[in-house]
Amino acid sequence: MDTTVRIRELEALVERYTDLYYNAQPEISDARFDELRDELAALDPGNPVLAKIGADSADGYPKVRHLMPMGSQDKATSPEEFLKWAAKVRHPEYLVQYKLDGASLELQYEAGSLVRAVTRGDGEIGDEISSNARRMSGVLPRLPEAFTGAVRGEVVMTREVHARKYADKANCRNAANGLMKRKDGVGSEDLRVICYDAAASGDDDFFTDERAKLAWLERMGFEAVPLQIFSDPGDVVDWRARIMDRRPELPYDIDGLVVKGTEIDPADMARARPEKQIAFKFSPEEAISTVRRVEWSESGANFTPIGVLDPVRLAGTAVQRANLCNTDMIRSLSLRIGSRVLITKRGEIIPKIESLVENPPDAPEIPVPTECPSCRAALVDEGTRLFCPNPECPKKALHRLEKWLAVLDVRDFGSVILGKLHASGRVRTVADLYTLRAEELSSHDRMGEVLARKILRNLAARNEVSLAEFVAGFDIEGIGELVAEKAVAAGYDTLDRLRAATQEDLARIDGFGDILARTLAEGLASLAPEIEALLATGAVRIRPPEAAGPLSGRSFCFTGELKTMKRATAETRVKALGGSVKSSVTKDLSFLVTNDPGSGSDKNRKARAFGVQVLGEEEFLALVGGKS
Repeated sequence: MDTTVRIRELEALVERYTDLYYNAQPEISDARFDELRDELAALDPGNPVLAKIGADSADGYPKVRHLMPMGSQDKATSPEEFLKWAAKVRHPEYLVQYKLDGASLELQYEAGSLVRAVTRGDGEIGDEISSNARRMSGVLPRLPEAFTGAVRGEVVMTREVHARKYADKANCRNAANGLMKRKDGVGSEDLRVICYDAAASGDDDFFTDERAKLAWLERMGFEAVPLQIFSDPGDVVDWRARIMDRRPELPYDIDGLVVKGTEIDPADMARARPEKQIAFKFSPEEAISTVRRVEWSESGANFTPIGVLDPVRLAGTAVQRANLCNTDMIRSLSLRIGSRVLITKRGEIIPKIESLVENPPDAPEIPVPTECPSCRAALVDEGTRLFCPNPECPKKALHRLEKWLAVLDVRDFGSVILGKLHASGRVRTVADLYTLRAEELSSHDRMGEVLARKILRNLAARNEVSLAEFVAGFDIEGIGELVAEKAVAAGYDTLDRLRAATQEDLARIDGFGDILARTLAEGLASLAPEIEALLATGAVRIRPPEAAGPLSGRSFCFTGELKTMKRATAETRVKALGGSVKSSVTKDLSFLVTNDPGSGSDKNRKARAFGVQVLGEEEFLALVGGKS
C-alpha cells in the first residue's frame, strides 16, 4: 500500500476510534488503538491528528471553558520506553499515581463553593454537568477554605457497582461515561470522583509543589489518587509490576500509572501533551505469572534457562514459557522457584521474564546444571552464558551442521533427519553433508525419494557463498554474518587473508576488540581440518572478492506474493547480486520485502520491532535493477 494512502487511512481510523472512545461504545481495544496511533506517528510524526485531544460531547449541555488545562498525556507501554523518558526529564523524585480508567471532570470553585462541574470536552471547553456531579460520591459542594480555582478528578464506577447494576455495559468506563451525561441525572449516584490535580485561579504560587497540592486535596476532604514517591526510575518499573499483580484487588479499573516530578510547571501543563509527565500504561503484551520450574535449552555449547510458568494470556495467546536469558539474570533478579514475575512479549518468539514482583517465603533456589549431558564435561558458568568447554563435544558438531544449513538457507533439510544422520555417525562434519546420496536419505522414515532428491538439490544449489556466510556457517561462538562482514570490509576478504591475520590484527577491526578477535582466530585454527575437508569436496566455493555484488552483506526475507515476479525469481536475483536470502525475520536481517508494507502481518510487526527496513515491491525492484 502506498504510504500516503496508508497515512490518510490511519488518520480516519484514529479520529473515528477517538470519538467512539469518548462518546460511544469503543469498537476496538485500547491496545489496538495505540497500535494504530503509533503506526501513524511512525509514518508521519508531525501529523496534526496526533496533536488533537479527544473530545467528549453531549448535546443540550451548556459549554464552559476550563480553568486549568485538560490535555492528554504521552505514554510509555514498556519499561524501556519509560526509562528513556526518565533519562530525558531527570526528575529528582518521581510521583507515581494510578492512571484511573474513567472520564475526566473539572470541579470549579469560587470562594470555596462548587459552582460548576465541566467535562473534558476538547481540552479547553467542555459540557457543564453540575447537577449530575453534585450527586456523585466524592464531589464536595463546599470546601473548608475559601478556595477559588479548579480541582481535576476522574469519574469512575466501581467493579462492584458495575457487576451488580450495569453488567450489560462492556466495562466500568463505558457505564460511567453514559451515566454522567444523562439529562435526567439517573445513576449519577452510582459514580465516584477521585481527584488528582488542582490549580488556584490567578495564583501560580498557591501550591508550592505537586506533593503539597495532593496533601491539600486530602485536607479539603477529597478522595485523592493513592501516591507513591521514588527517587530511582527503576523502582517505578518494579512498582508498576507489583501493581499489575494487585490490579484485580482494586475496587476500580486502572490502565497504568501516571508519573511526574514534584515541580509545578504551568508552561509544560499548558501543552496539549505535557513533556514532564507520562502515562506508564499496562500492555496486553505483559502479564504476571509464577515460575514453577526451569528447563535448560541446549543450543550448541550453550545452555539457556527457560522458565515454565503458570499459564497466562499474553498478546492474545496462552503463554506458559518465558526466556530467563542467563544465570546473571537469575541472580540479579533474585529469581527462585515460586517467584511472581512480570513477563513480556514484544516481538520475541519466546516471552521474556522482565522483572521480579515478589518471592514467597522459603522459595527454593533455581538449580543450575553443572555437567554436559552429552560428554560429561564440567560446564563453565560465565554469568552471561553457561556452556560446555569441550571442543570435541558431539552436541557442538550437530549444532554446527544445523548452523551451516541455516546460514545457507537450505530448505527442507529438517532437524529430525539431520539428527538421525548425526547420531548414526554418517554425518559428523559439514563436508559429510555433500557426500550424501538420495538412496540413503529415502531409506529413512517419512522420507520418500522425491523429498530426498529435493533436499540434495537445495543443498547443491548453494554452491557459491560469500566469505561471511562461509565463516558464519561454521558456528564459531559469537561470529555471525554481520561480524564476519566487518572483517571482510577491513580487508580480510579472502579465507587465506583472514586465517593469516593475528589476534592483534583482528582486534583493530572496528567493532571487534580482544575477546572477539581471539574467538575468531582460535575458532578458525581449531576448525581448519573441517574447513579444508569441505573445500576439498569442490561442492562449495567461496565467492572471490572481485565477484562481490552490490548487495554483498545484505540479507532479504520475502513475505506474500509479489506482483511482477515469482518469489523464486526475486530470490535468485538477490543472490546473483551478492545478497543472501533468509526465510524468517531476525534482528540482523537487512530488508523485509512485501507487496503490502502497511499490513499488520506477523513478519511486518516483527520487522518493525527489530528495526528492519520494510521494502515495497517497487522499492525492491529499484534496488535490484528494474523489472523481471
